[in-house]
Amino acid sequence: MLLYVTIGSNDLFRSRLFYDAVLAELGYKRQRENIEEVGYAADGDIRCRLWVVTPFNRKAATIGNGSMVALEAPSRAAVNAFHRAGLGHGGTDEGLPGLRPFHADFYAAYLRDPDGNKISAVCERPE
Repeated sequence: MLLYVTIGSNDLFRSRLFYDAVLAELGYKRQRENIEEVGYAADGDIRCRLWVVTPFNRKAATIGNGSMVALEAPSRAAVNAFHRAGLGHGGTDEGLPGLRPFHADFYAAYLRDPDGNKISAVCERPE
């Protein structure tokens, strides 16, 4: 259903360091970059699915209350690594890795990026 997602940033260099680290733990890497945006995708994907951008209207990026991007993780270990990498690269904890009540195998971790955007990594596989 989703083609791509954008996340606003006021400091694209700082955000790039954060997203390079956390997305690598989920199997995604930086595929495109210029002074206004950085795009991430899995190897072999023909398009970037997650973009970190400076706002098009040139105003300050702000967080969306109630907004969150959840990213698929290949394993619970990847969820754990995503959370550690985020904390080590300027992110803040919004929920430690662990099982959630959504279903028996819903294992997730939640972070805020350096701009305050909420992101999550989720593994729905039993382990």
